[in-house]
Amino acid sequence: MQIGEVSARTGLSVKTIRHYDEVGLVIPSARSAGGFRLYTPADVARLIAIRRMKPLGFTLDEMRGLLAALDALESASATDAERSTATGFLASCHRRAQQACATLETQLGYARELTEQLAQYEC
Repeated sequence: MQIGEVSARTGLSVKTIRHYDEVGLVIPSARSAGGFRLYTPADVARLIAIRRMKPLGFTLDEMRGLLAALDALESASATDAERSTATGFLASCHRRAQQACATLETQLGYARELTEQLAQYEC
């Protein structure tokens, strides 16, 4: 897939996808003869994972670590030590995501309260 289609599938802008390539977070699997970035479904899945992490406050390094941990768990050649490290890191990320969700739910509640309060003034 070319970057425009990937953008449509992921909801990420072309600029953001290019940035993730430049920082080495998700490198396209291939390039066309004309030099266009080409992405596989696995690349798209990685971009969607990043899209999920971003609003929860994960840094680029943390995103890179989470993707590496997922790769280690999916790799048949990963050692037990690598799998253990990956599992521990993912557990830490999971706890952090849960905390971020709780914070966002509280903020959403406040936003709804304000919206209801302001709605009474609409004509």
